[in-house]
Amino acid sequence: METNPYDYYEQCRFDAFCKAVLRNEARAYLRNMKRQRNRELTFSDLSQEELDKLYAVDRYPSDSFVFSAHGYELHIDNELVAEAFAKLSKTEQSILILHCVLDMADGEIGSLMGMSRSAVQRHRAKTLKALRVTLMALMPEGG
Repeated sequence: METNPYDYYEQCRFDAFCKAVLRNEARAYLRNMKRQRNRELTFSDLSQEELDKLYAVDRYPSDSFVFSAHGYELHIDNELVAEAFAKLSKTEQSILILHCVLDMADGEIGSLMGMSRSAVQRHRAKTLKALRVTLMALMPEGG
């Protein structure tokens, strides 16, 4: 069987096309790998500050201290704050829970607790000041 020069020419063109495609794919792969290497860092290359950003903390209900008033709960995660809050009377705790958790006005809290608006305001201001003083006393030095 005779070979056709046109077939040989087509075969050479096809070979050249395949080589060009493979060469360009190899270049694109190497370019992408270089780009990826430039963007990525190993963990050993990160500073401690950057490593500290790369974690998540699971929160469990048992990790917080729960205070409740009138069916509403206040969850406090910090042990010092929970200890200071526990030293308050039930009335003071109720006023702060209703004010902070439910964002109720003094008049609404007063009508719920059977107090006047001004009495609630005085209790709230006094309680927040006492809580601040207690927390400052409990706070470790330099904290």
